[in-house]
Amino acid sequence: MSAAELNGRLSKVVIIGLGLIGGSFARGLKQAALCDQVVGCARSISTLEKGLALGVIDAAETDLTKAVQGADLVFLSMPIGATENILSVIAPHLEEHTIVTDAGSVKGCVVEATQRVFGETPLNFIPGHPIAGSEKSGVAAGTADLFLHHKVILTPVENHSPHALSIVRALWEALGAEVVLMGHLAHDKVLAATSHLPHLLAYSLVDTLAKDDENLDIFRYAAGGFRDFTRIAASDPTMWHDIFLANRTATLEMLDGFTEGLSQLREAVETGNSQEMLGVFTRAQAARGHFSTISNQRAYLEPMSESTNQQKTAFILKPGKQVHGKLRVPGDKSISHRSIILGSIAEGETHVEGFLEGEDALATLQAFRDLGVVIEGPHQGRVKIYGVGLNGLTAPPGDLYLGNSGTSMRLLAGLLSAQAFPVTLTGDESLSKRPMGRVANPLREMGVKIDTAEDGSPPLKIKGAQNLSGISYKMPMASAQVKSCLLLAGLYADSTTVIEPAVTRDHTERMLHGFGVSIAQQGDMVTLKGGQTLKACSIDIPADISSAAFFMVAASIAPGSEILLEHVGVNPTRTGIIDILRLMGADISLQNTRDVGGEPVADVLVRSANLKGIDIPERLVPLAIDEFPVLFVAAACADGTTRLTGAEELRVKESDRIQVMADGLVALGIDANATPDGIVIQGKGNKEPQVFTGGSIESHGDHRIAMAFSVASLRSGDEICIENCANVATSFPSFVLQAQKVGIQISVKDI
Repeated sequence: MSAAELNGRLSKVVIIGLGLIGGSFARGLKQAALCDQVVGCARSISTLEKGLALGVIDAAETDLTKAVQGADLVFLSMPIGATENILSVIAPHLEEHTIVTDAGSVKGCVVEATQRVFGETPLNFIPGHPIAGSEKSGVAAGTADLFLHHKVILTPVENHSPHALSIVRALWEALGAEVVLMGHLAHDKVLAATSHLPHLLAYSLVDTLAKDDENLDIFRYAAGGFRDFTRIAASDPTMWHDIFLANRTATLEMLDGFTEGLSQLREAVETGNSQEMLGVFTRAQAARGHFSTISNQRAYLEPMSESTNQQKTAFILKPGKQVHGKLRVPGDKSISHRSIILGSIAEGETHVEGFLEGEDALATLQAFRDLGVVIEGPHQGRVKIYGVGLNGLTAPPGDLYLGNSGTSMRLLAGLLSAQAFPVTLTGDESLSKRPMGRVANPLREMGVKIDTAEDGSPPLKIKGAQNLSGISYKMPMASAQVKSCLLLAGLYADSTTVIEPAVTRDHTERMLHGFGVSIAQQGDMVTLKGGQTLKACSIDIPADISSAAFFMVAASIAPGSEILLEHVGVNPTRTGIIDILRLMGADISLQNTRDVGGEPVADVLVRSANLKGIDIPERLVPLAIDEFPVLFVAAACADGTTRLTGAEELRVKESDRIQVMADGLVALGIDANATPDGIVIQGKGNKEPQVFTGGSIESHGDHRIAMAFSVASLRSGDEICIENCANVATSFPSFVLQAQKVGIQISVKDI
């Protein structure tokens, strides 16, 4: 239900408690014209008079029984300790249609109060809690926009009225709030951790220091950190007294956990255990970063929510001409993942340079922090990992949430199959639809008890304390992720052999070798004997060829262009993009080739060229599987027809990349036809500078789709708008800045 649909639904709204929250709610209702009359109730005559004088309310009433008669909605905004008494007074006078909601910061006691007063929680009672406030108080402090961009948690009981819920939800959303639904017990536990415990600690710290003999100097010379932390100790003591008593059980549970953690930290300080201290500090710093990004609705650890107000990002691209310059794109995502995984189970300190600080790789890093590994950074691509050895991982505090990263989930499924604890791997909405049977099935052959959803998708539930058996597994489909999953599981088995139907990227094998693990490779077969010790090392991660691919195609299709891409990883199992572009006639040369930490690296010089359509050799498909979206853009700019076959894996990536790219190309005026395992593209060639028409493209949240169509703007006759682009941060956080640097006319718009 929208604000417009609310019009005429509410004649009379009664607000009991005209403080900051109640007053702001009243102001918002009146400003948005959401009801005909707002009636204020308060014990203080002066408060009501002030509310009338300020125009916050239309009418004032001290008699609750008179106030609620004929009300369409009653909003309870008084101290939580008064809830039961207020309900007892108004219950006999509420009409059958009257909706009741509240703003209390504890919900369990509110639900219990309704049950004592009414015998059961009424259908029309919708408990709520706006997560908003101010250091100021009173009706004069209220503002109509207090709830704008703030969360409101609604905790309806099981047998609630859907109509009542829709009305309350619509009211809050009309005031600019983001509404989230949650059980009342879960709400109280979350708020005990995020609000009630911090207030309790702030009160305790200030009280403790105030009683110190040196309290004058302590407060006189208090720094910003002390003032920031203790600011909330200035809150209303009576209100917080009521909250702590109302949410006693959950608050004590959180306080006990904090006390245990504080005791461990004290011991670490006393004994000089620097690694334990670093573990606490780095985990805390990372968690604080997650909270900040969650509040900005960007976190890779943000679970699916019921929010209806999430901000979406679009790319706006004006027609371009040429690209020129020198770039070093971010570090290789595949190698970044593996550096964290292997560094964590090695013995000693692993130092990483060039780590990709994109959301996918950060999801892997956070997972290992949750598994008990101390990790410093990342700081400008530098990461230091204090390895715990093959058997040193510990049970995470909850499910491991891996965001949008299929690589994280598939590789961790193998590694965690042999740990002494059970674990559940989850992801966002996109990852939750991706196939995991391809790793679950061979792991089951190794003796792993692993459950998936009925269709083989996440979550993955892995039983702990399992003995793994080595297998010889012939992969039905070429996949570096499946191969890596089995090799990581094979570290805990006797002997594991993986047979590939086609060559796939070999970063795992190369890095295992760098960590001192012996691997036998013969033709299409890789064999690993388990039980080997990984020894810490230094890793210099080259620039990601998948990220460089967008600029390779950009320079190839835009006449008069030249780009030098520095320090690019040119592992022969990843250079399909270069091989295919060269077959199409691209002008690409490798300079300053060298070996860095077992990985071949080169500077890639790309000049514009007249491309021609080709039949892409199937042997190159696994070597360019992530680069095909931008290769399809190159094909549209080539002379003749380009055909791709044998690439059915593209249909189960972050999106169905075959269909999504085909739809986007057609929307931009290209003749493109999707096939079950590929695509046929009729290129427009090099005669006309404008290959693409302008238009709107839906990326379906797929980072590579968004970046590929950004490159298409260089040969477009009009503006291109690409919707749903926030996930570009999963692999290439600096893409927009890098694209602008070389001449692509791109801007970002929040919609």
